[in-house]
Amino acid sequence: MCPEAELRVLVVDDHPIWRHSVAAGLEEAGCAVAGTAGDGAQALRVAAATRPGVVLLDLNLPDMSGAEVTRRLLAADPGVRVLILSASGERQDVLDAMTAGATGYLVKSAQFSELVAAVRSAAAGEAVFTPGLAGLVLGEYRRLAAGSGADAGLGAAGSTRAAGPGRPASSGQPRLTERETEVLRLVAKGMTYPEIAALLVLSPRTVQNHVQNTLIKLQLHNKAQLVRYALEQGIE
Repeated sequence: MCPEAELRVLVVDDHPIWRHSVAAGLEEAGCAVAGTAGDGAQALRVAAATRPGVVLLDLNLPDMSGAEVTRRLLAADPGVRVLILSASGERQDVLDAMTAGATGYLVKSAQFSELVAAVRSAAAGEAVFTPGLAGLVLGEYRRLAAGSGADAGLGAAGSTRAAGPGRPASSGQPRLTERETEVLRLVAKGMTYPEIAALLVLSPRTVQNHVQNTLIKLQLHNKAQLVRYALEQGIE
């Protein structure tokens, strides 16, 4: 089943049969489909009008790249989750999408049940990848962090620094609590919210609240950017 009924999904793909098939399948699974779009410009218009919680987005659109659509969607609504659904599993395509701020990346060969589960996870702000792609992304983040230092990196994660516990905070610099730093470290290790909750003897909802508070403090959009930030700052 899809997440709660109030979650609205926008499906964006330039192939009408595929687009409508995915939308119909999501509705059958209990998702509320906010609308569909066949190109980037239409996706931005429909998103502005319907305010979806998750945008299921193809990378190859006729008028602009999926990465550019992702950037524009997040600029208009930082709370939206963008889940890429593409035929391509190429390294650069994946990295471009994640740099733009996508929450996750699935290839179109995924089972439909995997897609529905990914929509649920993306709605919760969890990074979602086709098996094999998560290691690629984390490996690239580690390489960039090691080679360029904390001032470099992909996308927005390098734009904000937080003072950790015991680290002096300069004027205007966000400060993470000890618990937020602890949760961030475990998120960076790839643990799920339930796993973190069991380890720290918290409820999964409390863990999610800590993650959301950290995202707000760091001005980040999703869990993937949070992992990138943690790696850049050496929080592992």
